Amino acid sequence: MKRLCCILAIVCFSTALRAQEKGRVVEEIVARVNNEIITLTDYRRADGAIEEESKQDCAGCPLDRLQQEITLKRENLLRDLIDQKLLAQKGKDLGINVEPDVVKRLDDIRQQYGWKDMDEMETQMRAQGMSLEEFKETTRNGFLTQEVIKREVGTHIQITHDEVAKYYEEHKQDFDRPETVMVSEFFLSTQKKEESEIPAVEAKAKYYLARMQRGESFEELARHFSEGSTAKDGGYLGAFKRGELSKEIEDKVFAMKRGDLTDVIRTKTGFLILRVDQRFEAGVQPLEKVDGEIQNRLYMQRMQPELRKYLGTLREQSYLVVKPGFTDTAAVASNPIVEVDAAAEQSKDDKKSGKKSKQQAQQQSAPNAKPGSN
Repeated sequence: MKRLCCILAIVCFSTALRAQEKGRVVEEIVARVNNEIITLTDYRRADGAIEEESKQDCAGCPLDRLQQEITLKRENLLRDLIDQKLLAQKGKDLGINVEPDVVKRLDDIRQQYGWKDMDEMETQMRAQGMSLEEFKETTRNGFLTQEVIKREVGTHIQITHDEVAKYYEEHKQDFDRPETVMVSEFFLSTQKKEESEIPAVEAKAKYYLARMQRGESFEELARHFSEGSTAKDGGYLGAFKRGELSKEIEDKVFAMKRGDLTDVIRTKTGFLILRVDQRFEAGVQPLEKVDGEIQNRLYMQRMQPELRKYLGTLREQSYLVVKPGFTDTAAVASNPIVEVDAAAEQSKDDKKSGKKSKQQAQQQSAPNAKPGSN
């Protein structure tokens, strides 16, 4: 249950929390992003998750480095919440469909905690202060954000062979390594299965192995059908030196070549298929072995400035207002905004039914107004 609390705490944005008080909906708005809002509840929830996020992002960091990470996340908290809204909205505008991914993620979580159905999942989430619909929307927005970044930013970042070779020559010491294998997994669970059901799970694992052997994408099969925690990453498990894996698995994977697949392996909790993604002999690795890794490093170096540039464009095309006392480090001016009341909620209902709210009418009458200029 503590892990579930962590999952729910990391949620960075959600629908407004509504507290009824004499027929009036009370919620403080921190920022408005086009026709959506970021509430004080959203802001506080995200702030409360920062320390845990920083510990995960900076695992093994010295205490002072971890504290710097936490401070930086707090400084950029509102900026990041606005960014998430803008990217999710763009994903919806582009018509990106992530519903299969949302369903898969929710079912993964349900299975992970042993809940028999979505009704039980909703009950458990409500006990932690969040509805299933909120969590679905958060998950949906997360997938939309990833897909927009990949399509609109990532596809425009090109890394040449000359750049890779230059980086390799300047950083050769980074590639002096012990014998290592990089491994991905495909996993089907037998937990909470009757003994009579286990042969069917094994047969299913062999079916997916056969598809992989015929050339189907391991990553895609893992992403959509694996029941392991690595499914969302296409099954990528990590890099391992000798002595870091069980003897049985170590003997298998260190004898394999890049791209090789194991047979179906029976474990205490299910059936496992492993693929060797890369294998490194001890010493300075040749360029062809680390080419992909260097491309990823250069890609990530360029991604952040390109993403900020793209987000700047989205901001220029959007209507953004930030409440005084809160800071958006992407430099959107602070402006006074009113708190949500029953009338504001009614305007949302009107919008759904095709009516224009007063604010929409004002925006449409001044289409050239700069974000944050009113």
